[in-house]
Amino acid sequence: MSVRKTLAMVLALLICLTMVLSGCAKNEPAPATDSNAPATSQEPSTSTGGKIKIGVSISNFDDTFLMYMKDGMDEYAKSLGSEVEVTYVDAKEDTAKQLSQVENFISQGVNAIVVVPVNTEATEPITAACQDAKVPLVYVNRLPGNLPDDVVFVGSESIDAGIFQMEYIAEKLGGKGNVVIMMGKLDNEGAIMRTEGVKQVAAKYPDINIIFEQTANWSREEGMSLMENWLATGKQIDAVASNNDDMALGALKAIEAAGKLGQIVVGGVDCTPDALAELEAGRLDCTVFQDAAGQGGGAIDAAYKLAKGEKVENRVWIPFQLVTPENYKEFKK
Repeated sequence: MSVRKTLAMVLALLICLTMVLSGCAKNEPAPATDSNAPATSQEPSTSTGGKIKIGVSISNFDDTFLMYMKDGMDEYAKSLGSEVEVTYVDAKEDTAKQLSQVENFISQGVNAIVVVPVNTEATEPITAACQDAKVPLVYVNRLPGNLPDDVVFVGSESIDAGIFQMEYIAEKLGGKGNVVIMMGKLDNEGAIMRTEGVKQVAAKYPDINIIFEQTANWSREEGMSLMENWLATGKQIDAVASNNDDMALGALKAIEAAGKLGQIVVGGVDCTPDALAELEAGRLDCTVFQDAAGQGGGAIDAAYKLAKGEKVENRVWIPFQLVTPENYKEFKK
């Protein structure tokens, strides 16, 4: 066989081999993925029908303030028109459930996720899931213990609420008296920092004593029960500094039942309509306005912008404002 024929045969074999390998590559299945891993790692897009889909996991639908915040989300989403579709789920105060909800949102192909965390010290798995899937994440109302630079927080500086509240209470007490602190959930940044704010102010007054501090888990019913227990001790109580309005209103019920209405200063946080009504009636002494609509709308705005590839500040602050009998009308809708 001549050299020319030999080279021709070798070349033909190489061409055939290349075609076979190319065909195999085209028909090769995609690599297997862990079923527990996020279903997508693609950049967020709006290719599905032109809509921007936002998934929202809220820690508890039974929380009065958070439902006003949800209303703010709804209103802002409507202002964006039919381009935006928002889905809400209730985590029912279950950290594992909330993580599962976030993973489900990712698998459904949402363009951004908003979370009101159940536990601010247990957000890292949620953050990691969104980062791995390259889905923009916005935390709202409750600041996570760890907030990476590529994740956004929308909310208020929690310590300010406690400071504003206690400054007013201290003034009402004339700088002396026994104070009890009704705390929210103990694993929650808002409860921790609002309580810290109360204590910072109280520490400036040698004659103000904090005699009890305990959680009532943001609940009106638990606030009432806790106040009943404190009153039953027989100790002199001059003021209640509550981390939110619901617990403060529960405390008011217990105080009224004990015949001590008007004898104990009571302050809340959130400025809910129920709290405003009690303030107007002269039963509640103060609350601190936490802008539910501002936080809710701000969270959807941030998620929407991130989904479109726009830049958003790492922390978006919505300021607190003290509400008293002198200015409460400004906050009535």
